[in-house]
Amino acid sequence: MAEAKTTTGEKKYTWKRDFQMNKGIYLFFVPMFIYQILFCYLPLFGILMAFEDFKIGKGYFGSPWVGLDNFVTLFSGQDFPRALRNTLVMGALNLTIGFFLPIVFAFLLSLLHDKRYKRTVQTMSYIPNFVSAVVVCALAVNLLGREGAITQLLSLFGLPKQNWLANGDIPVFWLINTFLNVWVGLGWGSIVYVSSIAQINGDLHEAAAIDGATRMQRLFKITLPSIMPMIVMMFTLQVGVSFVAGFDKVLLLYMPSTYSTADCLATYTYRLAFSSGANYGLSSASGLFQSIMGTALLIYSNHLNRKVTGMALF
Repeated sequence: MAEAKTTTGEKKYTWKRDFQMNKGIYLFFVPMFIYQILFCYLPLFGILMAFEDFKIGKGYFGSPWVGLDNFVTLFSGQDFPRALRNTLVMGALNLTIGFFLPIVFAFLLSLLHDKRYKRTVQTMSYIPNFVSAVVVCALAVNLLGREGAITQLLSLFGLPKQNWLANGDIPVFWLINTFLNVWVGLGWGSIVYVSSIAQINGDLHEAAAIDGATRMQRLFKITLPSIMPMIVMMFTLQVGVSFVAGFDKVLLLYMPSTYSTADCLATYTYRLAFSSGANYGLSSASGLFQSIMGTALLIYSNHLNRKVTGMALF
């Protein structure tokens, strides 16, 4: 196929030409493409279970079709409103405290002049992200137990000695889950902001400093506006996954005494699918509901960002 030409006689930049110029990059993309097909798109066929009284022995095509009955049962379930409330609250905390602290941390790093000290702080802040969720939760159990170090410290301020992870009062578990997510993701979440700040033209800061601008003034007048597109993009993406964020830690830490404040849609779906008397159709309906809500939140967040800030992800 001959390459198309523009009215000025130049060759049009076609996909075929791009492939010839970047064969190596496309080759690196192949494993990820296969991964996406096998583990992200082919499993979408399982959505059928949400509309069936699914039986493993009968399979997708042998199980009786029940339409929207699974969704009716899901929404009328006694535990569903509680799980939805906890999901919304913990998601909101992750979108406020959990989202903005990495930005603040990146700003603080940008104010450090000692490069060796800055690299040391950054490296140490990344380490928790590579620690297994099982280890993180084991640390939480030890530190927040009745004789744990954090419990002992809190008792100095008049708070009772207790196993804080077994406390079902509002908002104890919500705050524990939020600060665990912050501790794990603070350094890792700040990487994109640190990189964006590093790309800002230094001449802007130099000119502002000559004009008498303080560090804080340069931070809010130059740094923040410069990385705002990145903040908007990351916030939009974070909204889309807020329904399932932190599921592993909740699953490892919650217990019957904290179901009232810890049980979220992800753990609720997990119990429906893998507890005794598992209902795969009902759990699939719950998973599909979460996916729809996550997509709706992503689209709405993108629309709201475009309306308020004039910037959007798509």
